Amino acid sequence: MNKATSNTQKNDFSKGSVAGNILKLAVPMTLAQLINVLYSTIDRIYIGHLPNASTEALTGIGLTLPIITIITAFTNLFGMGGGPLFSIERGRGDMDRAGRIMGNSFSMLLLSGLILMILCNVFKRPMLYLFGASVQTYPYASAYITVYLCGTLFVMISLGMNFFINAQGFGMIGMLTVSIGAVLNLILDPIFIFGLKAGVRGAALATILSQAVSALWVLRFLTGKQAIIPLRISQMHLEIPLIREICALGLAGFVMAITNGSVQIMCNAMLARYGGDLYVGIMTVINSVREIINMPIQGLTNGAQPVMSFNYGARKYSRVKSAIRFTTIWSIFFSTLLWFFLFFFPKYFIQLFNSDPSLLEAGIPAMRIYFFGIFMMSFQFAGQSVFTALGKSKQAVFFSLLRKAIIVIPLTLWLPTVAGLGTSGVFLAEPVSNFIGGTACFVTMIFTVWKKLPQDSEATEATESLESIDSVKSVK
Repeated sequence: MNKATSNTQKNDFSKGSVAGNILKLAVPMTLAQLINVLYSTIDRIYIGHLPNASTEALTGIGLTLPIITIITAFTNLFGMGGGPLFSIERGRGDMDRAGRIMGNSFSMLLLSGLILMILCNVFKRPMLYLFGASVQTYPYASAYITVYLCGTLFVMISLGMNFFINAQGFGMIGMLTVSIGAVLNLILDPIFIFGLKAGVRGAALATILSQAVSALWVLRFLTGKQAIIPLRISQMHLEIPLIREICALGLAGFVMAITNGSVQIMCNAMLARYGGDLYVGIMTVINSVREIINMPIQGLTNGAQPVMSFNYGARKYSRVKSAIRFTTIWSIFFSTLLWFFLFFFPKYFIQLFNSDPSLLEAGIPAMRIYFFGIFMMSFQFAGQSVFTALGKSKQAVFFSLLRKAIIVIPLTLWLPTVAGLGTSGVFLAEPVSNFIGGTACFVTMIFTVWKKLPQDSEATEATESLESIDSVKSVK
């Protein structure tokens, strides 16, 4: 038995415990999420404690988040879109098609990365002012994003292609992808920011150098002998039908990221209008905390996706249901636990990023309002992961748009004008959308996916019937 065959059997998600298969990926992926969050949050932690200009510098970095989110959106489009398709084809046993899906995803990551790097540099100034920059905060935002954009390709390769490492069942390798870069970033940040006195530029430089190392690690693994389906140049030539499939499924992750960026823009603009730079800084802290507390739920749902996709492709529908059930229950548990800590101990989360007394005073009530409905986000994550894993692109895209574009953005614009809510209205839009969007997404998944999944015996009989018809046709 050769090594590739051994690896294929080892990472066969149609066998063994469903929960065990999910945890095998989810635990390292959650740790990877934690470490990945360190890339941006460590920058903000250090910058938020710069002497003399900490709040302005922290706010400046926060203003760059929509641009970083746009880069993440295109990473999701081709990485998150290609990963489940790759897993489905691997479950079906079509290794050639799976390899071509991965190769096309890689080519599109490179192409879109180059275009984004050029366009974002060209339109940097008007974008940052649109996002809520002021005369005081623009220099910090510009200094950070100018350096960060130089590493766009590194970011997209390391994050986008890591989906294909996890999709092959190598959760620990996927964790190491971000671990290596994040540890390096942790070391380089204080050296560049304080030792070399490079400030926000030093933070951005530390990040892109770390992402470059992660990108090299990903490429080394995917082109090596350990990969079940290696990345090959011959599979990278663009195939329009495959790209359409990848984009159709990745559109949900793309839309979610783009709408997140749009919400960040609207929030910053409204907070700048009703509360000034201080409240834009509070929103930066809240976004940073949200990245941390969403991590275990995202790690669990992302870990479940390859297992769902593989078993769906292998027609093991009872295992798909088991994966959905396990993911939902534990997502609810984690999100409720995290909400408890956020509601009763918000001060400690804020102090990670900034100790300005005025920011603490205004930030504590803002954080309690914003995160009130966070436990309802588990339903959104669970439902969204099922739609994406099973290739239900239309539903995945719709519910990405519903919560952010259709609910949050209008509420962010309207609620501050109601009964003098002001900045509180901006923060209130998020929990309202969590309750409405999370419920709608999960209930729809139950009725359109869960209830329509056939029994394994029915699926087997249908498959055998189709095979019999095909064999009769071939004889004729």
